[in-house]
Amino acid sequence: MRLNEWINQKFLQSISTRLDVDDEYSLKAQQSIKLSVITQFFPPDFAPTGQLIEELVKQLGQQGVDIEVFTSQPGYAFQSQTAPAVERVGQIRIQRSRTAQLWPGRIRGKAINGVLYTLRAALHILRAWQRRNVLLITTAPPFLPVIGYLAYLLFRLPYVCILYDLYPDIAIALGVISKDSWVARLWRGINRQIWLNAKGIVVLSPAMKQEITAYCPQIADKITVIHSWANPELIVPIAKQENWFARKHDLVKKFTVLYSGNMGRCHDMSTILEAAKELQDEPIQFVCIGGGAKRDDLIEEVNQLGLRNFTFLPYQDKQVLPYSLTACDLSLVSVDASTESLVVPSKLYSALASGRPIAVICSEYSYLRQLIAEASCGGTFDNGDSHALAQFIRLLSRDQQLGERMGNAGRQYLRSHFTPKIISQQYLEVLQQAVLTDSVVNVPQSSPK
Repeated sequence: MRLNEWINQKFLQSISTRLDVDDEYSLKAQQSIKLSVITQFFPPDFAPTGQLIEELVKQLGQQGVDIEVFTSQPGYAFQSQTAPAVERVGQIRIQRSRTAQLWPGRIRGKAINGVLYTLRAALHILRAWQRRNVLLITTAPPFLPVIGYLAYLLFRLPYVCILYDLYPDIAIALGVISKDSWVARLWRGINRQIWLNAKGIVVLSPAMKQEITAYCPQIADKITVIHSWANPELIVPIAKQENWFARKHDLVKKFTVLYSGNMGRCHDMSTILEAAKELQDEPIQFVCIGGGAKRDDLIEEVNQLGLRNFTFLPYQDKQVLPYSLTACDLSLVSVDASTESLVVPSKLYSALASGRPIAVICSEYSYLRQLIAEASCGGTFDNGDSHALAQFIRLLSRDQQLGERMGNAGRQYLRSHFTPKIISQQYLEVLQQAVLTDSVVNVPQSSPK
């Protein structure tokens, strides 16, 4: 055997040995994860963040991760006000606190409820921290990650944060607190300590990562962008003629524009209303499903204007979503310009799964514009440009094939990028890294012979 062939053979053997060791080590790390998920919202609550977490923990459980969820009783949007205090679903143990729900529709009430839940979550960690070796903490409520920081200080328990929304930036953007107030300064100071000590930080968009790293550049290498997702096996396109939800609400023969989800302070509902005013004499129906701070005001404005092209429905049970989300010809997604890069609309992903075209109302700098363009699944419109939105709706109402092409392209884009299986693998890698970096690990090296 020639010398160079012998060297190449030994080199390849060395690489193969190392890869085998790495794979075995990665599997052991995966099986050794004992995860505690801390989140205020979890089914049967209708809150989108809770439903996403449920799907995530199911996927992680199927991959061998030992999981415990500590959550609250339903309080955001719900049909049943109580759920079992402790239950086991497959390999997942779910424990719910007895947190009271005071004035859940008001900012002050939500803040109080969030504080009560956070205190109970802290007590839970004090009692149960030895059973877990990593925490996954959401920003539901916004100040919840502080208990991860405290658990790390007290017990050296590593934690990973999922930042759904950026506070206090949202509160500042909405005028709830001022930028220079002591509350904002204190909150940012606490955030900084939380982020610096976290083993991993998950954000839902590139814009959110940019926002955080501008404030705290030292943590750039520990931030991972992981999008939300939807299950294309659960949400499957259904023709309106065959959809019982569309028949029930008299939507089969009308071109239906759907807004499904939270109508909150971070969402632009005024552009939608102005477009509906322009289209009020055409066979086009706007359907708003959900709740939120702006819902009642929108209903009041619709009534004052005498508009008959609006239908308002409450949040729907999870088993109804495959029908409600497909009982339309166009899905709407909106983000208020003041909160651009601070929030991410999770409704986008279920809209992609529905196989319907999407119209997104956002600022000209939004990452959503690139996503919609890459997917070729709809159009994007500036906040306030209701006429362009109305024109797009007219176009789709007259060109059914165009809508079908856009809807099919969006669903295919979701299947390639944002399924539960794809996204859960990304979370698993972050959790593995958190466990690994918290331990002193010696990976065996192959010795030369």
